[in-house]
Amino acid sequence: MAADPRFHPAGPPLSLAEAAGIAGGELRSGDPAALISGVGPLDGAGPGEVSFLDNRRYAALLGGTKAAAVVLAEDFVARLPAGVAAIVTAQPYLGFARIAARLHPRAAPRPGIHPSAVVDPSARLGAGCEVGPLAVIGAGAEIGAGCVIGPHAVIGEGVTLGEGCRVGAQVTVSHCIAGRGVVFHPGCRVGQEGFGFAVTPEGRFETMPQLGRVILGDLVEIGANSTVDRGSQGDTVLGAGTRLDNLVQIGHNVRTGRGCVIVAQVGISGSATLGDGVQMGGQSGLTGHLTLGDRVRVSAQAGVMNDVPSGTDVAGTPAWPAKDTLRAVAALRKLGQKPARG
Repeated sequence: MAADPRFHPAGPPLSLAEAAGIAGGELRSGDPAALISGVGPLDGAGPGEVSFLDNRRYAALLGGTKAAAVVLAEDFVARLPAGVAAIVTAQPYLGFARIAARLHPRAAPRPGIHPSAVVDPSARLGAGCEVGPLAVIGAGAEIGAGCVIGPHAVIGEGVTLGEGCRVGAQVTVSHCIAGRGVVFHPGCRVGQEGFGFAVTPEGRFETMPQLGRVILGDLVEIGANSTVDRGSQGDTVLGAGTRLDNLVQIGHNVRTGRGCVIVAQVGISGSATLGDGVQMGGQSGLTGHLTLGDRVRVSAQAGVMNDVPSGTDVAGTPAWPAKDTLRAVAALRKLGQKPARG
């Protein structure tokens, strides 16, 4: 099924030759001048649309596809029906993503400030910014050129956003310095007070002042309804290109390297440090003050309670190296299969 034009307006069509170039691939068959105007799945795309195959699990669908072209690896070209063009690349998913982005480009900002928005006179907005209905921009905030501030979003006092940032509906951002191209998906909260308190001799809780900031590198993305607490004394830092899925919690003073991927419902406790390229699976968790080295991978629902060296995969609760966890599970199953004594 093609993308619904009510929600995903189409850009100009592409020739097959142009599509192959965008995908970084080679057009093996088909008319280079033939046009494609949309995208779709292998079993739903029709004439004039392009699809892709990146997982051999779906290779059986190739024989019945009616797409005009398929982006795929060399190994699967022979399975295409006659008349379906092949765009061959070593990274089909990436190639298809780039074609799809050209055929359905993200809407450009519509410069202007909605009459119902409240923008403090001391705030500075770069050229071409769009500020939606009932949005609020606080005193001293600096909004880079080409930013989009969605409806009901609140940009706090002194916040700095680099050029080309996109702030979704009902987002709140405070105490934050963000680079260029940062995306705040709807409902996320960035820069609020972290969870820190001292206990009095009488057993009461007194809030520890949270005096840090949130620093977001270029091209960071914060998922819908995710939260990133500001630092307590230092800063909370998300490295360039890091992506948070929806419903992720980042505690105060957490620091990530570049290009980390944090999947839905992950919780990272305060002052944890992640290296470059760390991946954390859904519902996994990290206790505070730990260090994960570069390229560590944490499996879904794992509970990490100790430092993890670079390049290690961990699983389970408490998290162990993934191979050790699998061996332990296998041994436990064997014990369960033994007949009961007596």
